[in-house]
Amino acid sequence: MSLVKSSNDKGLKRRKFLVGAGVAAGAGALARQLPLNVIEPVQAADAAAEPVKTELKRTVCSHCSVGCSVNAIVSNGVWTRQEAAFESPINMGAHCAKGASVREHGFGEHRLRYPMKLVNGKYTRISWDQAINEIGDKLLQLRQQSGPDSLMIIGSSKHNNEQAYLLRKFSSMWGSNNCDHQARICHSTTVAGVAQTFGYGAMTNSFNDLHYSKAVMFIGSNPAEAHPISMLHFLHAKELGAKMIVVDPRFTRTARFAHHYVRVRPGTDIPLVWGILWHIFNNGWEDKEYIAARTYGMDDVRKEVAKWTPDKVSDITGVPEASVRMAAEMLAKNRPSSVVWCMGITQHHVGTANVRALSILQLALGNIGVPGGGANIYRGHDNVQGATDVGPNGDSLPGYYGLAEGAWKHFSNVWGVDYNWILSRFGSKELMEKPGITVSRWFDAVNEQNQFVDQPANLKAVFYWGHAPNSQTRLPDMKAAMQKLDMLVVIDPYPSMTAAMHGRTDGVYLLPAASQFETQGSCTSSNRSIQWRERVIAPLFECKTDHEIMYLFARKLGFHNELCKNIKVVQNEPVIEDILREINRSCWTIGYTGCSPERLKLHMENKHTFNPTTMLAESGPCKGDYYGLPWPCWGTPEMKHPGTPILYDINKPVAKGGLPFRANWGVEHNGQTLLAADGSTNRDSELDTGYPEFDHVFLKKLGWWSELTPQEQAMAEGKNWKTDNSGGIIRVVIAHGCAPFGNARARCNVWNFPDPVPTHREPLMSPRRDLVAKYPTYDDKANFLRLPTLYKSVQEVDFSKDFPMIMTSGRLVEYEGGGEETRSNPWLAELQQNMFVEVNPKDAVQSGLKLGDYVWIETPTGARLKMMAMVTERVPVGMVWAPFHFGGWWMGEDLERHYPEDGAPTVRGEAINTGWTYGYDAVTMMQETKVSLCRLVRA
Repeated sequence: MSLVKSSNDKGLKRRKFLVGAGVAAGAGALARQLPLNVIEPVQAADAAAEPVKTELKRTVCSHCSVGCSVNAIVSNGVWTRQEAAFESPINMGAHCAKGASVREHGFGEHRLRYPMKLVNGKYTRISWDQAINEIGDKLLQLRQQSGPDSLMIIGSSKHNNEQAYLLRKFSSMWGSNNCDHQARICHSTTVAGVAQTFGYGAMTNSFNDLHYSKAVMFIGSNPAEAHPISMLHFLHAKELGAKMIVVDPRFTRTARFAHHYVRVRPGTDIPLVWGILWHIFNNGWEDKEYIAARTYGMDDVRKEVAKWTPDKVSDITGVPEASVRMAAEMLAKNRPSSVVWCMGITQHHVGTANVRALSILQLALGNIGVPGGGANIYRGHDNVQGATDVGPNGDSLPGYYGLAEGAWKHFSNVWGVDYNWILSRFGSKELMEKPGITVSRWFDAVNEQNQFVDQPANLKAVFYWGHAPNSQTRLPDMKAAMQKLDMLVVIDPYPSMTAAMHGRTDGVYLLPAASQFETQGSCTSSNRSIQWRERVIAPLFECKTDHEIMYLFARKLGFHNELCKNIKVVQNEPVIEDILREINRSCWTIGYTGCSPERLKLHMENKHTFNPTTMLAESGPCKGDYYGLPWPCWGTPEMKHPGTPILYDINKPVAKGGLPFRANWGVEHNGQTLLAADGSTNRDSELDTGYPEFDHVFLKKLGWWSELTPQEQAMAEGKNWKTDNSGGIIRVVIAHGCAPFGNARARCNVWNFPDPVPTHREPLMSPRRDLVAKYPTYDDKANFLRLPTLYKSVQEVDFSKDFPMIMTSGRLVEYEGGGEETRSNPWLAELQQNMFVEVNPKDAVQSGLKLGDYVWIETPTGARLKMMAMVTERVPVGMVWAPFHFGGWWMGEDLERHYPEDGAPTVRGEAINTGWTYGYDAVTMMQETKVSLCRLVRA
């Protein structure tokens, strides 16, 4: 959809675009049956020229998290074309618009080409040596004057697993937990919500597993635009009779496929879910046997749900009673049923509670741990899951090991450095064990008075490493912070909006990073499958890979030997395979230990042997494995664990990919057992009851200790399954059919959260002032992740009189994230050339607007955003919707002249996040982007 089409002689039509990209989307299911030799090799244009060396490189699309394979054809080092990877069990040859155009990375005319620094307001070319030395000298000065916590490193969900892991290690050895990445602002609430309910913070099933679903509810999720290839799998299920429910305030492209569309008032997801459960409980549709054997605290949920009678639900959500009941009946009577959510659920000040309500709904229906069921969470960037698992998170070490002394000692051991040396790098032991500042609030750690910041000094320097600032809210506050910093460093293939919005005249560096197609390594799809990317082309221009840049900085800062003690370095590049092997030796908690580089490469070379529904290799060298060894892939690579396709599935042996719920919260609470009921355990388990997690003591009591080798016994003594670096405890436990992390119940009552049972709280910017007193938000917090955080004091102010429209946001199929990369891609830029806001026709009449008119969106922050009006009934009266991928304008001003020469993206527009208002999840500091207030003013 494009509001105004600016065609010219060079304009690209969709058919030409697809032909040019060498892709025929949608033909995968048939084409994967064809022999591979139907794909003709590329031919040299000039037969008289020297022989052309043509290679096929197997890689993975870097947009969204589905994990579509791309076959790149490279001739004499030039990426000449891309082929549809028919053999991939995930995308089966299909691509969306973004996936079909990734070859643009092999040209990239808008990319950063060499290091630059800002001098008197102009970006000036410098050498890499000058950049590393000047930035490094400044960092060492800041460290001396203000301590290591004066630096914030904002990493990327586009780093591969190895780079993400190395960056967390880098930050640790620098001496700060002030590191974070995109997951904080897209799915941190998911991770917290499902981990605290089930045991792991990840999607339970796979995209392909939707083939088994009898009903699917998409809530706060628009996969037709955000994850298009995932829709192929659901549409296959729909052809087989699956029912489709879509819950969204906006009638999306996904909603047009639905059997039942539910238009809900933004910010009222918990009342809606409780309303659905009210009908389920009232009609006895729940799975009573499952609840009794595998859950804890469901009775507490029943008490809360009983309050949500149909009339109350309809009043608060705006959804008629019959519509709520229909959703309940469709889910209950068409089992297994699945629930899919995305940022429409997570990006709220009650995001974690939203996630937990949906998780509980699935537990009540017995839908967790079964094919076709699950809590399925579609991530944004290609490696959000992997970067969350092992990367730069300020509240944990790789593998979710936390920040306690035991976790640091575990990694000191793995890294081969002394614990006390690591400790000496931090300002104090207290700071070493304190979660760092989040990417969603880093600017408050600059702007806030130091007495209210819970660390010795305010932030003085920030690295934006593969992260778009316009994906964050409150941009005017961010700009103010950028101007106060001593130094701002941008490391990215493209000059993100960071390079143009800061308003500074000096103290800014732009460093050209290589894309993921110019390096190699592993990335983890949303369904936990890990895929190996081959290097397609050498880094363009003067670009360097992220891990080389990390090494160069570590060398300048004096800890490169410690950073790479167990990792070979070749021409300043730490060897990627060695980094993954270090992950294999350390991340036992989530089973990143069996996925060696050799096994992952073998999977990529034999994709055609995996079943596109079960993801199981039925023949060939990977026979018995699930595609991408979805974690947990237990034990050492030599154990050959096949991966875990469905979490918490007790119908399989653990050795074959089965699992119970994790025992992560003890064995009892308030006198009730937290362990699974007798008989509720995995197939082939020698323990026919619930049991706690395994350690050396438990193993000895069971008489299994003698099954460890003497070497394993020496390493496992005093350890548990998470810290035993021999892997012996895990090996023996699985041999007895048990799960290393125990066999427990899922928690419906999470007593350590602000709301042990999810509770409705009106949005901070609620237009329903009559409900604020009855369903108030949380009290303000003086110290939350190192910063004071406001709730009640924001909600108490009534902005709705002056700003009567509800504002929300979402994705487009053409662009991704902050959008600088995709808006610089000429193939994609042709598809959507204007930032726009969707306005209902009735509201358009009230404001004197028609299609294509410019309109000002004004918000309570004082922001004024100029964009085109898209008049449509996709949004209800009283609500506007805008995409969040745009940037490059600042309140009506085009910032093109502030980008480095030739660095501005082709398509620029207002960033909706410039106007977004204050609001953060009470557990994770997730930013609020799905419900606020605004008004329309005709421009």
